[in-house]
Amino acid sequence: MKTCKSPRRVLVAAYELAKLTLPDYSSKFSRKDFTLPQLFACLVLREHQKKSYLGVEALLEDSPSWRAAIGLSRTPDSNTLWRAFQDLVKPGGLQRMLDQMAAEAKRRGLIRGRLRPVALDSTMFESHHVSRHFEKRQRQTARQNCKETVKNRANRRRRAVHKRLPKLSLAVASASHVILAARATTGSGGDQPFFEPLLREAQQRAKFHAAVADAGFDSEANHRVARQDLGVRSIIPPNAGRPTSKPASTPYRRLMEQRFQRKADQKCYGQRWQVETVNSMLKRNLGSALRARTARRRSKELLLRVVTHNLMILAAA
Repeated sequence: MKTCKSPRRVLVAAYELAKLTLPDYSSKFSRKDFTLPQLFACLVLREHQKKSYLGVEALLEDSPSWRAAIGLSRTPDSNTLWRAFQDLVKPGGLQRMLDQMAAEAKRRGLIRGRLRPVALDSTMFESHHVSRHFEKRQRQTARQNCKETVKNRANRRRRAVHKRLPKLSLAVASASHVILAARATTGSGGDQPFFEPLLREAQQRAKFHAAVADAGFDSEANHRVARQDLGVRSIIPPNAGRPTSKPASTPYRRLMEQRFQRKADQKCYGQRWQVETVNSMLKRNLGSALRARTARRRSKELLLRVVTHNLMILAAA
């Protein structure tokens, strides 16, 4: 699916979305220099252009027509935008925005759940911008000063890094690459706990007949939730855990084992790659490294990128 590369169109789309989900002011005692929808649109522009707060302030200062498009008489400074990020980018508000965008996508025919499955996956982001040359030199210095084996050093460092990396779990409409549900966390680990909340949120926004996911989501409990509680056919390869030649001991995982052996769900499961495409789109269009410095703000930044991604799709449609 094409995404909009025009900063002005994305800015206006974000402003129109925020007007539907945010009040004009947070309090009757506010200074009323800027409305909340205007500030939110500026934050989306910052993500779209991969700028710092100072960078997006300078960009808006040099673009009076963009400011006029969302009713700004002057440019909000970087401190105002920093505080707006803290106040406006909250999970509850972003969930309402995802509801509005899913409804708009259905109106435009971008979500066809009964024909195409929803796809689930997780991906890791860089916690900050890192020079690869610096990382290489750092490893060389560590090898010279430490007597540990290369394997032990690599494993210890990998564990330390993965505990800090931001993680984004998604449920995506495979027909249009619109994100229906998202969870932002910190650290690696199994994806099984995210399956149920993602699937429930996605089903509230669109109807679909099947859900496809990789082996990271494999568990009998997830199959039961999807098939018995939600009425959705779950297709997950039963490859979680250590490799074994024994058949799966639980009914739904054993069913998956049999169906994957005879490739009964090959066509439907092939749509799982659409969520991999969305992961790639997020990192190519909006960056693979985050700018926030705390785990909480990094989670907010990831969710804001999810909203920005959907706006880019709707603005291009």
